Amino acid sequence: MTSTSRRRVIAVTALLAAAPALAACGAGADANTSNAYAPTEAHVLIDSNGTAKTYGRNGIKIPQAFLLGPDSGAKIAAGGSIPLYLSMVNYGTTADSLEGVAVADQSAASVKTGGAIALPPGKLVNTGRPTSTVILEGTQKPLLGGESIAVTLKFANAGDINMTIPVITRSREFSSLSPAPSAVPSATPSATTSPSTSPSATPSASG
Repeated sequence: MTSTSRRRVIAVTALLAAAPALAACGAGADANTSNAYAPTEAHVLIDSNGTAKTYGRNGIKIPQAFLLGPDSGAKIAAGGSIPLYLSMVNYGTTADSLEGVAVADQSAASVKTGGAIALPPGKLVNTGRPTSTVILEGTQKPLLGGESIAVTLKFANAGDINMTIPVITRSREFSSLSPAPSAVPSATPSATTSPSTSPSATPSASG
């Protein structure tokens, strides 16, 4: 083997050895659009026992998880709503489903979902694009982007999986995603017609 060929083999071997780490870093890319984002802006489900890291947990891989916050420079007021965007893969051999989501740190009053989300084996599934079906309602404080909220994802077979999910601003490749409607819609008073207070005509007496 020539020295050039030997160097090429060594380079390929090194790349393959680094593939798991690269996959973990690259898993942040939106699996639906292949749009990249800053790694600090969305989380990947990675287990760690202190010495080794495993991508996924209990048969579920989550290559992307984030809460869509306000537009850049804006804020979501306390009591507002914020959508949860998840990309999920069931790498088990039997079907699973995301049955619900709970807020673990009381950062929101409740979570509204559109029902269970089926996760057939080996298929990428998300909570809806460009509009997520999972909405955290009644946020306990104003959100500017950059905060994190702890949630519990409840799967039928995989059980409860806890994640701390970042709030990102609705900008750049996330600007096409739909924000959540306000949890407390502003009341628009309907127009009312006051009853007439004009005195009725009194017939004059004729003499």
